[in-house]
Amino acid sequence: MSLRLYNTLAAAKEAFVPLDPANVRMYVCGPTVYDRAHIGNARPAVVFDVLFRLLRQLYGEAHVSYVRNITDVDDKIIKAHQQTGEPITSITERTTRDYHHDVSVLGCLPPTTEPRATHHIADMIAMIGELLARGHAYTAEGHVLFEVASDPGYGVLSRRNTDEMLAGARVEVAPYKRSPFDFVLWKPSQADEPGWDSPWGRGRPGWHIECSAMSRRYLGQTFDIHGGGQDLIFPHHENEIAQSTCAHGGQPFVRYWLHNGFLMAEGQKMSKSLGNFYTVHELLAEFPGEAIRLSLLQTHYRQPLDFTRAGIQQCRQALNRVYTALRDLAAVPCVEPAAPPAVLGALSDDLNTPEALAHVFALVGEAHKAEPSEQAAIKAQLLGAGALLGLFGQDPVKWLRWRPQPPVDGEELQHLIIETMIEERRQARKARDFARADRIRSELAAQGILLEDGAAGTTWRRA
Repeated sequence: MSLRLYNTLAAAKEAFVPLDPANVRMYVCGPTVYDRAHIGNARPAVVFDVLFRLLRQLYGEAHVSYVRNITDVDDKIIKAHQQTGEPITSITERTTRDYHHDVSVLGCLPPTTEPRATHHIADMIAMIGELLARGHAYTAEGHVLFEVASDPGYGVLSRRNTDEMLAGARVEVAPYKRSPFDFVLWKPSQADEPGWDSPWGRGRPGWHIECSAMSRRYLGQTFDIHGGGQDLIFPHHENEIAQSTCAHGGQPFVRYWLHNGFLMAEGQKMSKSLGNFYTVHELLAEFPGEAIRLSLLQTHYRQPLDFTRAGIQQCRQALNRVYTALRDLAAVPCVEPAAPPAVLGALSDDLNTPEALAHVFALVGEAHKAEPSEQAAIKAQLLGAGALLGLFGQDPVKWLRWRPQPPVDGEELQHLIIETMIEERRQARKARDFARADRIRSELAAQGILLEDGAAGTTWRRA
């Protein structure tokens, strides 16, 4: 079945043809880890998880590479450290664990690779050096800046004129810039700020260069899909294109750009002052993660979404219908799950999740009146559709008995955190990221928690 996606670069829906069907490559901008993820952060995580699942269905699990980064060096992180006094590494490690937990409960698969910005400073320095050598960047007062005027294709993604660019740039108009459009590739760090040695002095990278360097490291100079929120089109994604194409002598960067629409909450822009700023953590104390996920998929990903608590509750009731049907089909022999062609077709038409869900709920209606000879096929189709959408994978009885859990006490919470860190260490070792695994062991040891590795896995005890 052919896949069609709306390509922001072409401003049109296009047939998706990967560069290499044996290695379909996708990069999605991940979180900046300075605080808990809010529901606006959750939308792209869920949207591109569905695309990841669909690509694996179409091309095979072993033939899709999905990279989602972690931004762990940023001015927002420095500000959080200055306001609270908490060490920067503690902030980033804690909030990364929180993010992993939250998106996991929302049913998101782990990406194939999850690079951290601080682990790829050398890649960023190398790319900045290439831009300087090609005449697309310059140094000024300890900074390295990209010279927008050197790139005749600048603006190809956002289609903004110069006045619109200046209004939307949200960048400092500093006296050392040749043009207000020029943006930072490298900037100096104060003594109390994170910094790395470079040919231009001790400093840290600009935000935009991080994604260009990390995507090249894992996906190559040109790859298939780049995703993110609509708010990233300008300046972030525009600047990524400029950096990458200019560093590579004009070679194309990304062939298909996908962007999810804006999110409001309770009919207004999400704001703490309005009382409608929802973190995923807060919502999970009130609603099951799968109901939150469904509420994010009921609207087409490119459309604005008005996220409401009432909407989550309605999604929970809708899921009750599905799980009731699956509970009633529990005794039916399970055959290989297979998504109905109508569901697969809807998702292959630019991730039309509302249409896919309509087919699913029509199938639930059929399940209630199906003949015994038809039940196995309906069950397989429900489970197959669920696998593509990241839904319906729980035990039906447990789902139907779900209720909000009271907050855990301090000791229970500490145990949960320890177990989460042990699992993160296991994943790091599996990925042969032994430096990260050692950091987790050391962080726990500093808290008086000793890990013991054995044939049955890792256990812990207090020192």
